[in-house]
Amino acid sequence: MSPALNIAALNIAALIALAPITALALRPAPARDAVFWGGVALALAAAAAWTALRVGAGWDAGLATALWLSVAATVAAFAGVTLLAPGAARLAIFVGPYLLLAGVLASVLDRPLDAEAGGGLAAGGVSPDAWIILHVAVSLATYALATLAAMAGLAVFVKERALKSRRSGRLSRDLPSVAEAETLQFRLLLAAEAVLGAGILSGMALGWATVGRVLSFDHKTVLSLAAFVVVGVVLGLHARFGLRGKQAARGVLVVYLLLTLAYPGVKAIQTLVSG
Repeated sequence: MSPALNIAALNIAALIALAPITALALRPAPARDAVFWGGVALALAAAAAWTALRVGAGWDAGLATALWLSVAATVAAFAGVTLLAPGAARLAIFVGPYLLLAGVLASVLDRPLDAEAGGGLAAGGVSPDAWIILHVAVSLATYALATLAAMAGLAVFVKERALKSRRSGRLSRDLPSVAEAETLQFRLLLAAEAVLGAGILSGMALGWATVGRVLSFDHKTVLSLAAFVVVGVVLGLHARFGLRGKQAARGVLVVYLLLTLAYPGVKAIQTLVSG
């Protein structure tokens, strides 16, 4: 079988495995039961298997890999957060469709690394060293936490709008309460700030080890620093003035936009330029 067919089959299998977690959005008031954990486990296993098979023989720095890795990280973070906060299970109404959309986009963009040379699934890849692995892991954790924080912020928007209009549809009923969503939002934001800080430090160490500079003010670095500052401001305003509701949610969505531009955004630009 050709590398292109191998990759197509791998992506289709992974997308099929995302169907159960996506279908959780159709359940009334998603809860932590066997069906919920089955969907989460299958999605995590699919994304992990995709990663192992696709980049096992060498590192692929393309956009498709970045998207599938973000899927795996988001599922893992969602599972961990739901274990700690049962109400987070209600965010499945956003999480499942987001994962499927990311998986479809990754599948459309995926291709053999060295198709002209007849390479395999990871032909032409470069095996990353320990510092790069650490930096990538921290970046993925940051993006996953910010993604879930943005979903909690979106839940605040939807719930507050429903309360203001006095119209409670199925979507607003199935989401966490405003208070619960706000608590999730700020806890996830705090965790993302801590992990993002570790990511910036690991990036500085990586830059020093590879090019002899602590900071390279490129696209990703500037946006990551901006996100770190915005998160700090939102958390500070929350602690000092009790910032909450739609105002806080807007700040979280700005952070998510900055991190999206910093991580998948960089890969998208590289793909467009190289294409």
